[in-house]
Amino acid sequence: MDMSDVVAALRARVPELGEQMALHIRAQVDAYKDDSLTPFDSLVHSTTSNATLVLDRLGRADAADPDPSPSRETGRARAEQGMPLADTLHAYRIGFAFLWSEILAEARARPEVSDAELVSRSAEIWALFGQYAQSVAAAHREASAELTSQREARRSALAEALFTGVIADRTTLRDAARELGLPERGPYAVAAAVADAPGEEPLTGIESALRQAQLPSAWRLLPDQQIGLVALSTPAAEAALLRVLNRARTARVGVSPCFESLRDTPQALRFARLALAGLRHTGPGVARFDDDPLAMVVAAAPAEAAHLVDVTLRPVLGLPAAERARLLETLEQWFATSGSAKDAAGRLFVHPNTVRYRLRRVEELTQRSLSDPRAVAHIGAALLAVRNTGPGNSPAEPAGFPRPPGPTS
Repeated sequence: MDMSDVVAALRARVPELGEQMALHIRAQVDAYKDDSLTPFDSLVHSTTSNATLVLDRLGRADAADPDPSPSRETGRARAEQGMPLADTLHAYRIGFAFLWSEILAEARARPEVSDAELVSRSAEIWALFGQYAQSVAAAHREASAELTSQREARRSALAEALFTGVIADRTTLRDAARELGLPERGPYAVAAAVADAPGEEPLTGIESALRQAQLPSAWRLLPDQQIGLVALSTPAAEAALLRVLNRARTARVGVSPCFESLRDTPQALRFARLALAGLRHTGPGVARFDDDPLAMVVAAAPAEAAHLVDVTLRPVLGLPAAERARLLETLEQWFATSGSAKDAAGRLFVHPNTVRYRLRRVEELTQRSLSDPRAVAHIGAALLAVRNTGPGNSPAEPAGFPRPPGPTS
């Protein structure tokens, strides 16, 4: 005996069944109680469509593949509404269980439907549940992936607009901050990290790591750099940012000074890139613009810095390579030790008198006294420019955008 009469009776009640199914789901799944997340009309539409789908399948004698369209529509709709997949599948299970209970009630009112028939159909309906649940899950995952991709693309575009200064008016800045999950007012900081290869993130997982440290941020991946805007909402936030950045032990990162308005993001990005360019040596590290403001000023004006080198250190740079390297390294260590010949000698593994002799040699060549503060400032700035120029450029030529130097020869 088939169940055509049972199916026909239930088909006549589909609108009522769909609404009752929706009420059962709302009563048992907390996430569905929020009408702003899944409106009741949307839920009733899904339950009615899926009830019709199941009843049509049970009423057919052929074994054609079931139509997955309503279940896929349910999966996509719930993903777009922000409903978690686990809650969506839980609701689907409740809806199937409710519909099966209605089928049983209708069948038991009809003596011609045997228990054997019900057992056979129970296996069929739960097989259908498995197939439809797979369709729901697949559609939910597809829609979620699309939404995530769209969200990330929009976030990236908004971040790019802030970094380039395309967004300027107050209302649009406020809206951009809200969409990026950033506060409307600073302080903020910008970080820039060198990418080893085009499209490769030097700071993998940085946004998540900063979020765990209670530091909202927005990042943009460029062919040669990864740049980020970070909100520093507490006095300890900048230190926390530096700790997170320093965990990326293979990255070279520059960090801008703090700033208050999102309008200043393009300038902060420039400062972060200058800090990055001023990083000593070629290995990983984190440099703040404020750590060495003079070095940043030198890095910001490469042509002028090259001229300063020519005016100040040309006689030293014209020496044979070995002597030039000794004098420049001695100057570096003398500046690094706040003008202490003894401490510089300890770093260089030479006698303090050797350091003093080399410094006198620099004074003779440059015609500038290292006891004159103005001369010390000129030589120190020129030394920074030599470091930033790198070994491949002549000090009399503009160095272009500063780049990290190679090892001291």
